Amino acid sequence: MRQVLFGGAAALAMALAGCNQTTEAAKVDAATFLANAEKELSEYSDYASRVSWVNANFITDDTDWLVARAGSEGTLMSVRLANATKAYEGQTLTPAQQRKMNILRSGITMPAPSTGTPEEQKATADELSEVMTRISSTYGKGKFTIDGKEMNLEELSAIIASSRDPRKLQQAWEGWHTISVPMKTDYARMVEIGAAGAKELGFSDIADMWLANYDMPSKDMEATVEKLWGQVQPLYDDLHCYVRGRLNTRYGDAIQPKTGPIRADLLGNMWAQDWGNITDIVSPSSSNPGYDLNKVLVAKKYDPVKMVKTGEAFFTSLGLPALPETFWQRSLITRPQDREVQCHASAWDIDSLDDIRIKMCTQVNAEDFSTVHHELGHNFYQRAYKTQDFLFRNGAHDGFHEAIGDFIALSITPEYLKQLGLISVDPPASADMGLLMDRALKKIAFLPFAIKLDKWRWNVFRGSVTPEQYNTAWWELSKQYQGIVPPGPRPADAFDAGAKYHIPGNTPYLRYFLSFVLQFQFHKAACEQAGWTGPLHRCSIYNNREVGAKFIKMLEMGASQPWPDALEAFTGTREMDASALVAYFAPLQSWMKEQNAGQTCGW
Repeated sequence: MRQVLFGGAAALAMALAGCNQTTEAAKVDAATFLANAEKELSEYSDYASRVSWVNANFITDDTDWLVARAGSEGTLMSVRLANATKAYEGQTLTPAQQRKMNILRSGITMPAPSTGTPEEQKATADELSEVMTRISSTYGKGKFTIDGKEMNLEELSAIIASSRDPRKLQQAWEGWHTISVPMKTDYARMVEIGAAGAKELGFSDIADMWLANYDMPSKDMEATVEKLWGQVQPLYDDLHCYVRGRLNTRYGDAIQPKTGPIRADLLGNMWAQDWGNITDIVSPSSSNPGYDLNKVLVAKKYDPVKMVKTGEAFFTSLGLPALPETFWQRSLITRPQDREVQCHASAWDIDSLDDIRIKMCTQVNAEDFSTVHHELGHNFYQRAYKTQDFLFRNGAHDGFHEAIGDFIALSITPEYLKQLGLISVDPPASADMGLLMDRALKKIAFLPFAIKLDKWRWNVFRGSVTPEQYNTAWWELSKQYQGIVPPGPRPADAFDAGAKYHIPGNTPYLRYFLSFVLQFQFHKAACEQAGWTGPLHRCSIYNNREVGAKFIKMLEMGASQPWPDALEAFTGTREMDASALVAYFAPLQSWMKEQNAGQTCGW
């Protein structure tokens, strides 16, 4: 996480002074304006990142106030700088200067309008920041009581993951979804303020602004997303059909019918975005890999720190420098027992140089072993591009940032585990179907969820879904894309979208969908560079410096070039393409089609 397009004390002072942004900007040439903007942004980023870090690690009314104030200051600056770029429209700029102007203009997640008096501008920015902080804090403090015991998200998620009692599953699922009800009014107000800010910056709405970050018109980016989904949808449909059949066998027609959508709380994850926790129900019976990584990690005396050090070692094996000592001193790697913290795993770049950290309530299990590799991917990417100009210290697009660590995690193969000494022999080829199924339950199941989340949000931002329609629209899209339904009727005041971190956290989600496409594209290219000729799911690039050299070249580019240039630097291609993902799972898809014979697939 890096606070970039926000503002600091200097921004606040300028806003209160009532400066005309466009006029002030026009007094200096583009190079000077951009240099000043980057200096101001860098100074603010350092300050705001530390405020956010403290708030995420010590959730109190006081730290909520601090982060709200920092956010308000940042909103004023980000909007001021974005508006100031208008003074340079039509001027002859270098490609780098034009790229920086575009980043300043479209890089704001939720802008406040800058119309009115300085006092009115500040009041609007303050309100937006307070609303956003309140929504996020409500999520972080969320709890629900079951049988007299107050439970947080981790505890309720453990029930969803491990229980096979439909009554308990429904109770835990519905319990967590009560925590978002108080957010609904604030969320609608946030959208109202942000919409005015987006229009002031020249965008039709917030969705248009978010989609402008991909080096192409927003309508073309939406078309690209639909094209990619079209490539993978048949694979998802086969997975849905197969899993539904196994759930029907396990629970019976009364709980999970043979046809139609799947009941969301039966899929092992609070949001049905990752089905990996129901492998005991759906894995092929003849595909035991001969080891359970959850048990192996415990038996080999791994602890959270050792898991992180193991992840670090993968990246250094490719030629990247080791993490700085401050990473180990300042990261939050386990959940503290004495205070409220935001436990959603995240990677932080505090000073845009070397103060990088992770915040993660790490458990010793296979899921967190993979998550560690993902989060460290952010950190190693951040360090690789730290010499770029400040506005270019970011991923080629946000999907790249999410893809890097997951691309590395695809190399967590039996061969890699054997090299680590976690297992002694490779599983036989007959076990591959189970390994592929386990990965498909995490990767393929996620894709429609990711599209659904931002499709819902784009519709909200465009005004085609009103607050009264929030929940109905959420479940219509859930059924359309995921083929899932809630375990029971939803209350009239429900705001189920808000029960997912990235809605109250206001984090664009398209990045995750794109990252799931890109990670397989990266993996296929890397395996080809390594001379691998076997199945893609058995390929690991651990300790391959030749692949690492090309990988590092892409990382070091940051956001300095359009993303097709960065993609080409590593893969040799300039378009995002899901064919590598489909090829990776081709053996599993063929097997599932055989298993699904005679069933009525679809919903």
